[in-house]
Amino acid sequence: MRKTGFSSVLAAAAMAGLCLAGTAQAQTVKVTPLGSHDGEFCLFDRAMLLEDPDGTRILYDAGRTVAGADDARLGKVDALLVSHMHGDHVGDRHIPGTGTGACNKPDVSTAVLPDTNTVNIALAKDAAIVTGSEMPKFFAGKLKSLGGDPKKSQLVRFGASRKIGGVTITTVPAVHSNGIAGGMIGGTLGDLLNGAGLTAYAGPPTGYVLTFSNGLVAYLSGDTGVTAEQKTVVGDQYGAELVVMNIGDTYTTGPTEAAFVVNDLIKPASVIPSHANEQATEGGAVVAGSRTDQFMKAVTVPAHLPLSGRTMEFDGDGACVTGC
Repeated sequence: MRKTGFSSVLAAAAMAGLCLAGTAQAQTVKVTPLGSHDGEFCLFDRAMLLEDPDGTRILYDAGRTVAGADDARLGKVDALLVSHMHGDHVGDRHIPGTGTGACNKPDVSTAVLPDTNTVNIALAKDAAIVTGSEMPKFFAGKLKSLGGDPKKSQLVRFGASRKIGGVTITTVPAVHSNGIAGGMIGGTLGDLLNGAGLTAYAGPPTGYVLTFSNGLVAYLSGDTGVTAEQKTVVGDQYGAELVVMNIGDTYTTGPTEAAFVVNDLIKPASVIPSHANEQATEGGAVVAGSRTDQFMKAVTVPAHLPLSGRTMEFDGDGACVTGC
């Protein structure tokens, strides 16, 4: 009898341990890159799906590597974020499916203008589009013209915040450009803009700071150069522990400049390189001498490759606990 009782105690303790482990596991933020080729980090890869412990799912910069609203990798989407209106971020065209073309030259032949990949996904998923600057009015017009609800396009300006499920969203300044190409506008106005070599103005580009329900604060840089706000706002005010940092050079920070932002301005616990504008991996391993390789060697915190389809999980302190 005593042996049976002791066994029962052990079983109960084991069950309690499993429950505690499940609770701990549930408190992670899941980050899943949605690139053009499974298991790789490729030329046009920008899109990431971030999932809060409460199940809120946010798609960041859908761009060209989400295969439209029917992409099986998406699942439920509660909100989409767009850092700026360039085609490789908002989605002027997209892949017909994963693995099409080559990692250094993905097939992005599916045309979606003037609607954009972002708008099509938002409509199909009944999701909000949360942006700053002058972008919300543009997206509201697109949603309305396609029979959607323009109120699903929601504004969050610098210094303010908006909550979607368990995730608090704010925008922070980025140093880049943010023109809307004529093809996204369509009609006579779009043709006139294209003919004049001009773009419509959508206000300043943005980055995002997301605060998740487990306490994790993540900075999504968008396309940017080095900014003072990366220290004063992202680092000092919000204390970002996870950084998703563009490293593509020429158009944005390169690997050296991006490493300076991480090491000296923000000082997070972890970083994920993004927007490398290259075939950064082969067989899931970083290509020696690539921009991604240079960046990962230059940063002083753990850097995690955004391999498409691989889910990484981060605790409230920004440490990767699985999938990295």
